[in-house]
Amino acid sequence: MKKLEEYVKSIPDFPEKGIIFRDVTSVLQDADGLHMAIDQMQKKLEGVDFDIVLGPESRGFIFGVPIAYNMHKAFVPVRKKGKLPRATISQTYDLEYGTATIEIHKDAIQPGQKVVIIDDLIATGGTTEAIIKMVEELGGEVVRCVFLMELAGLKGREKLNGYDIDSAIIYEGK
Repeated sequence: MKKLEEYVKSIPDFPEKGIIFRDVTSVLQDADGLHMAIDQMQKKLEGVDFDIVLGPESRGFIFGVPIAYNMHKAFVPVRKKGKLPRATISQTYDLEYGTATIEIHKDAIQPGQKVVIIDDLIATGGTTEAIIKMVEELGGEVVRCVFLMELAGLKGREKLNGYDIDSAIIYEGK
């Protein structure tokens, strides 16, 4: 049986020279790889008490929804600014070149609810940090963040110091 890492295609020098791009689509397009990814990420939630799975678009949806479904939990989408139809809260964060703004519905999380964040990748931790701020603004508590892949060289885990972070695959570089 293949290991999960074997389903990830590594593309050298993309998007620029010296970068190794870890392609999640190669995991998604293989039935065994997708099944293994969902199972391994879900396993990292065993014994965790939580109410809500929260995932940012778009790959957080791909992995978060089946985990929420399997564990009979609610799913809360985090969307890019302007995509949600009701009253929202937002958070702006830095990207490598510029900024981005994400939103969730104001009524998506109730005070005291325990939240798990699911996404495909943790790199610098900026997106997840912005999500955590919104969860806490609504009175929720982030009890664990689970990622398919982690680029340890970008030190996202350090930015999220004090939060429970887990990844199915950890790459030492960037």
